[in-house]
Amino acid sequence: MEVAFDKNKDGLIPAIIQDNTTKNVLMLGYMNEEALKKTMETGKVTFYSRSKNRIWQKGEESGNYLKLVNVEIDCDNDTLLIYADPQGPTCHKGSDTCWDKTNDQNFGFLTQLEAIISDRKMNSSNDKSYVSSLFKSGINKIAQKVGEEAVETVIEAMDDNDNLFLQESADLLFHYLILLQAKGYHLNDAVDILKSRHSTK
Repeated sequence: MEVAFDKNKDGLIPAIIQDNTTKNVLMLGYMNEEALKKTMETGKVTFYSRSKNRIWQKGEESGNYLKLVNVEIDCDNDTLLIYADPQGPTCHKGSDTCWDKTNDQNFGFLTQLEAIISDRKMNSSNDKSYVSSLFKSGINKIAQKVGEEAVETVIEAMDDNDNLFLQESADLLFHYLILLQAKGYHLNDAVDILKSRHSTK
């Protein structure tokens, strides 16, 4: 990996730190050649501190290290993207990221959909939506709907109509998300179990 440290007079290039699991951006720091070398050697992300004018390992005082996973260089060879596993809050102010955001797993649209389902659950007494009506019907009704959608998905899987199969698959996933919240859980809880199973094999 060739890094163009000589593009800037101070020999520093930006390093974007991204959580290897959640893919959230945690912070932005600067590295010179020595900082990158120490990062690779120690496995702990190390920067050049412009305020302290010295090499600085993230977590050297707080213990909240950034465990190195991988380093990538951009198309101009002058910006690093570093994947890391944070060993605690990243920001010196105590937050998960330097933008005061929680470092939660995000599943894009599915996360947005979970938020909508959660809102329907919390306001089911005043809401007339289909989701709210399911929550008002109780866990048995919700579980029954998941079962029905699962059977319909299996039936369509054995047919040749891909559109109907995908439609039923979407219905199954949607009702499963509702069932998870009816039981007090979220998609992330199921994903954590899959991760634990994967790591033990």
